[in-house]
Amino acid sequence: MTSRMKRSKSSQSSRKPKRRAGLPSTGRPVRQAALAEVKDDLSRFLRLAESEEILITRHGKPAGVLIGFESEDDWFVYRLEHHPEFLRRIAEAREALRSGRGVRLEVLPSQRAV
Repeated sequence: MTSRMKRSKSSQSSRKPKRRAGLPSTGRPVRQAALAEVKDDLSRFLRLAESEEILITRHGKPAGVLIGFESEDDWFVYRLEHHPEFLRRIAEAREALRSGRGVRLEVLPSQRAV
């Protein structure tokens, strides 16, 4: 008679598949990783973060997000999209357009591409 080893709860939880659902805001897939795992191999997770966001968990609960950038342009766009003054000015411009205070831009015949 052979005895089977009973799996511990910790080994079961570490074998759970990583979630890869996309974020509605960015459409990028999300990978879930424990903080200890990210700390042990940060370089690898930074490379992964170029194509997917990394949800970092502490004791199984969300603790942060690692977002990578494929290029400097992506970094610039991210900063612009999250800059409070830029967002305020965009909101003001949209409100001005809604209330009829916007300025219509027209292309002059001399500016049209030939």
